[in-house]
Amino acid sequence: MTSKQPSTQIKVCLVAISLGGGGAERATGLLSRMLHKKGFNVSIVILNDVMDYPYKGKLFNLGALKTEPDTLSKRLARFKKLKTFFKEEEFDYIIDTRSRGSAAKELFYLHYLYKKQRIIYVVHSFNISQYFPKQQWLAEKMIDKAETVVGVSKAISEKINTTYNTQKGVPIYNPSEPFTEAEVNSAFSEKYILYLGRIEEKVKNFTLLLEGYKTSKLSGSNIHLKIVGDGPDVDFVQQKIDEMSLNETVTLYPFTSTILPYVKNALYLTLTSRYEGFPMVLIEALSVGTPVLSVHCESGPDEIISNEKNGLLIENHSVEALAEAMNRLAFDEELYKTCKENAPKSISHLTMDAIAEKWATVLKNKQP
Repeated sequence: MTSKQPSTQIKVCLVAISLGGGGAERATGLLSRMLHKKGFNVSIVILNDVMDYPYKGKLFNLGALKTEPDTLSKRLARFKKLKTFFKEEEFDYIIDTRSRGSAAKELFYLHYLYKKQRIIYVVHSFNISQYFPKQQWLAEKMIDKAETVVGVSKAISEKINTTYNTQKGVPIYNPSEPFTEAEVNSAFSEKYILYLGRIEEKVKNFTLLLEGYKTSKLSGSNIHLKIVGDGPDVDFVQQKIDEMSLNETVTLYPFTSTILPYVKNALYLTLTSRYEGFPMVLIEALSVGTPVLSVHCESGPDEIISNEKNGLLIENHSVEALAEAMNRLAFDEELYKTCKENAPKSISHLTMDAIAEKWATVLKNKQP
């Protein structure tokens, strides 16, 4: 273990499922880098050995200790090592970014791993049942234990406060990270719109996306739809593409951490989710001047998109509204020009420095 840092430096430990695969995991990597740059002493604990995203700080990779078969006794032995790590490092805060829906797991964390620790919970989705168990008494006990509960949108923090009768829910947005890849030339000669993210039908609603695209004029005008990502429903989406005879203009691509060429060269980015948190893909697109088209789902898009200024925000679950909006943003040159010009400056308040300052305020204000 590393030597103890000076007592004047605030020590934080981020606990995450992994550092790969999804927006919440990427946000955890970003948070480690922001806090490190801000002068905090940062450690990260990951439960699964997956690392796609850059991070800063000391890594405790619990997932790398897994061996097959992963028996209960082996899991308990790993968590005993984690408990020792927490005790030896004497963190000022543990920032928990995991999904936390299992009552049994959270009781174990609450009464064993997090005993005598100062906890900040982070909630990345409007579906807060992913982040607190359905048992109201246990969720309220977790929140009572917590110093703060950070929601990544105003809508999420308000829902936390209302659902659990608390005032601990505070909003801190995910930041916009400047792209660093030098190569932005597109490998595609055709025009295209883009979906970027997890391939999960129950959340992202690919049925609506594909039906809206088919109903629009885009396919007939040789404007393609590119879907980039991984998830449990890749086969389902491909089947829908086949059934709708969209193979010539709709293509699935696997997850990649090198997204700039896709985003920078897209006509615009689309989002058709049933619910979100604070979708980083929207701010990533806007940061490089790519307009966005999103449904008005619960949490996120309406706190990012200014309708007809940096993109279009439309009613959810309407194929007709989506198809019309797709056509407008593709063929209305004046609208498109306005949205493209406004895109980067519309997220100027979401820089990494600005969001890091909000985190620093929370952490420093909570010091005893």
